[in-house]
Parts: sequence; C-alpha cells; structure tokens
Amino acid sequence: MSFIGWIILGLIAGAIAKAIKPGEQGGGWLATLLLGIVGALLGGWIGSALFGVDTKEFFSLSTWLLAIGGSLIVLVIWGLLTRKKV
Repeated sequence: MSFIGWIILGLIAGAIAKAIKPGEQGGGWLATLLLGIVGALLGGWIGSALFGVDTKEFFSLSTWLLAIGGSLIVLVIWGLLTRKKV
C-alpha cells in the first residue's frame, strides 16, 4: 500500500481509536487524527517487520486491525504524556 493509502487509513483509524477510547487526551480531534496517522504507520511497520503480516492491501482485515491497534497505542501514550498532573 502506498504512503497516501496509509495516511487515509490513519485518519480513519484515528477516528475509530477515539471512539474506542474516548476521554481527554488533549489536542482535540485534529490531534487525534494526526496521531491516528502516526499510529497506522507504526502499526503497519510493527506488523510487517515483526510479525511478517502482508500490509499491501487497503481492504485487508489485518491491515485495518494493525492500523487501529497502532492508533490506540499512540493515543494511550499521548494521553499519558498530556494528562494534567494534580
């Protein structure tokens, strides 16, 4: 899949990750979508490099799961870094 494909998938995966893990992560929807792109790229890289998953098809279930999983990981890390300290 091309880089543009991963960006589009990341935008969608970021929105899905925000729906799965709602709350205050800081930055709003724009930051969530950008983090979704980073998460999709991270998930795709981890899936292909470590597990040998084929990520060449846009409509593959494994590609979508990796993108959403990567987006959730990045969203959780972002939430931990930006949370308010009391």
